[in-house]
Amino acid sequence: MAPVGGSAADFEAAALARRKALSGRSGPMALMQNLRVFGIACFACLGGLLYGYNQGVFSGVLTMTSFKEHMGNYIKDQETLEWDESKQGWLVAILELGAWLGTMYSGFLAEILSRKYAILVNVAIFIIGVVVQTTAITGTGHNSILGGRFVTGMGVGSLSMIVPMYNAEIAPPEVRGALVGLQQLSITLGIMISFWIDYGTNFIGGTGRGQKEGAWLLPLCLQLVPAVVLGCGMAFMPFSPRWLVHHDREHEAHRILAKLRGLPQDHELIELEFAEIKAQSLFEKKTVQEKFPHLQDLSIGSVAKLQFVAIGSLFTSKPMFKRVIVATVTMFFQQWTGINAVLYYAPTIFQNLGLSSSAVSLLATGVVGIVMFIATIPAVMWVDSWGRKPTLIIGAIGMAVCHIIIAVITAKNQDDWEHHQAAGWAAVVMVWLFVIHFGYSWGPCAWIVISEIWPLSNRPYGIALGASSNWMNNFIVGQVTPDMLSGMTYGTYIFFGLLTFGGALFIWLIFPETKGLSLEEMDILFGSVGVAEREKERWREVHAEVGLTDLLARTGLAAGSGHGSGEVVEKPVVEEKVAHEDITSAPTATNPPVEKEA
Repeated sequence: MAPVGGSAADFEAAALARRKALSGRSGPMALMQNLRVFGIACFACLGGLLYGYNQGVFSGVLTMTSFKEHMGNYIKDQETLEWDESKQGWLVAILELGAWLGTMYSGFLAEILSRKYAILVNVAIFIIGVVVQTTAITGTGHNSILGGRFVTGMGVGSLSMIVPMYNAEIAPPEVRGALVGLQQLSITLGIMISFWIDYGTNFIGGTGRGQKEGAWLLPLCLQLVPAVVLGCGMAFMPFSPRWLVHHDREHEAHRILAKLRGLPQDHELIELEFAEIKAQSLFEKKTVQEKFPHLQDLSIGSVAKLQFVAIGSLFTSKPMFKRVIVATVTMFFQQWTGINAVLYYAPTIFQNLGLSSSAVSLLATGVVGIVMFIATIPAVMWVDSWGRKPTLIIGAIGMAVCHIIIAVITAKNQDDWEHHQAAGWAAVVMVWLFVIHFGYSWGPCAWIVISEIWPLSNRPYGIALGASSNWMNNFIVGQVTPDMLSGMTYGTYIFFGLLTFGGALFIWLIFPETKGLSLEEMDILFGSVGVAEREKERWREVHAEVGLTDLLARTGLAAGSGHGSGEVVEKPVVEEKVAHEDITSAPTATNPPVEKEA
């Protein structure tokens, strides 16, 4: 509780209180109050489903006999159809390399073309990549798969950032958290669906040499279904009101915002939300004007340069560099827990653990998808209560212990799994338990961290930097895992286990608890006191300039508008509100976060 004053936080608190009073209930049930918003939530799910499906589908395809027969010299033994491990790693990891490139251009594309058109462009890129992959059946084999997965990765990486950005900007504030929660769960749902589709299509024509090409073509082609639906739907969706305001198309933005909310343009709720959108846009423009005065014209060249110059500015001061270390190293350890080694090579891992049947290993892989999906749910609901630091430490220790147990079981029995099937299944259970520990901890929490530690003006570029670390390490893990499983065998699990213990140690010694902190408190935590104060002063100027101060004064909620000097109101701090909205947009597992431009 704090007195109502004239700070930016107070204005935001008053605006939030008034908006809640006008809009009514919040949360998932509020989606039903507006069919347009419900449709947006569905499209958010399609974007997450597409990403998750693409992440999971290839692990099962790699084990299919008919697919191996088309891979040419990527198979080192045509009799046993044994993979060349290094080349197999390239087939998997090339998607992450493309996704890394996609994240690099996504902010630029979304700002220049609009979120809507950027989504359509990337859907087209994704579809082209899938079509190229399906041409592997004509005899081009690995070249088509390699090139197609790189192009598909570009689309996936960019869509995974632009689609949540679009939906977060177009949805009413009272349902944004529910919408993003659906997006997060849809990613793990996509992974789960892909695993079970692989299991089912594996039986087309049998599992031996007579297996039909449809066994692997069908799961690859099914990627087109959510992509086409997303693309067709986006063609009829409106532009983001925030993008329109940022590009000086305020009249159109006002009209679209009112249409989305189903209210007249002069309704108080529309005026309030529109003023907040203008304030956010003006704040970002003033920030760019102050820090990069030569890049404020929103031209194609300036927007492109801004992406790199702004990221470079994160390394110019010690306090900001501490934030860089926390974001990039946390993402390093997230990937080197070995989670994507499991997601990409689960059937192979299970076969190495004694499940000699391809069908049984795919069945065990399907369970991985189920337990990851279920384990994500409590993290979405309660991570703000648990805290980031204890959740990350407990999750890391749990995953590391699972790795070590798997290593011990494998070392003792890898030469005679046939007579130690119970030990093999015990190792499989440890893999499932490992995925559970990741699902509630490092999956969502790593993205939460890189979303909340930055000042508002640096947040888009800090998130982009953290996402870049995630994708690049993702690429490396996908590349080296086959060679590790072949050459190091049980040593692979020791390696991942030790690195995961290292992640727990990093969190314990270096990582500060950030739960519930305002930006001022975050500044103290990282030694950059004063950054948030300067931003608050800029907010005060912006609120007055866009008329938000006068608007709130007319409602009797702003400073000096009817409250006594000693009267207090419940005030959710602006930085906490903004941080929460970014935090809840953080996808799980391997999905990049929402990126918002400055």
